[in-house]
Parts: sequence; C-alpha cells; structure tokens
Amino acid sequence: GEFIVLRVEHRMTDMTQPGAVSSALGGSVTINCRTSQDVYYHTQHPYHHLAWYQQRDGETPKLLIYRASTRASGIPGRFTGSGSNSAFTLTISGVQAEDAAVYYCQSYHYPNSQHVFTQ
Repeated sequence: GEFIVLRVEHRMTDMTQPGAVSSALGGSVTINCRTSQDVYYHTQHPYHHLAWYQQRDGETPKLLIYRASTRASGIPGRFTGSGSNSAFTLTISGVQAEDAAVYYCQSYHYPNSQHVFTQ
C-alpha cells in the first residue's frame, strides 16, 4: 500500500515532539506534544491554550485545533485534539494523501505570557 510521512521537526528546547510519523493511507496516526511546564489554564477560561497547525509544502500554516480539542472551521472530524496540562495529542484517523505536511503545536504559558510555537 501507499505510505505518507507527516514530518514534525523539533525546534524549541522546552517542547518535545517526534521527528516524523508515517501511516498507510486510511490508517491512523498520533502526534504527541509535551511541554516542560503546564499550558495556561484558568477557571475563568476553562480550556488549555494549546493549538495545532498544519503546513503543507509551499503554503502558510493552517489552524487545525485550538483550545486543545476544538476543531477550527472547515477542519474535518478525522482531526482530533486531546490532552491536558503538559501532554497533548493530535490524532489523524483515515489518513489521506493531502495530510502529508509539517504539523506544529503552539502553547501559551502564564505568568510568563510566553508563546511557544514548535514544529
């Protein structure tokens, strides 16, 4: 069968992601993102400030998931975000050829008000 590779390159020292994952078409892949400190969460804003982006070759990054698990407008249900605190996951089920891309996770940390955006 055909295989595609979803590249996830580690850039920031305080976030950890795998170098690459691969899947057969129609399969399922999981991409993990771990931060060295907990992602911002507040009772007045009861969600984790973690987002996932997809960047295909030659294109700008596209928002897939925000608030850790909310799909952005137009993103199909086969993209699922989950996790809490410092460990988050992007799962792609029913992988399609157009899913071959670089995936980023972005986190927000308080009180440093620091955005960490890694590939």
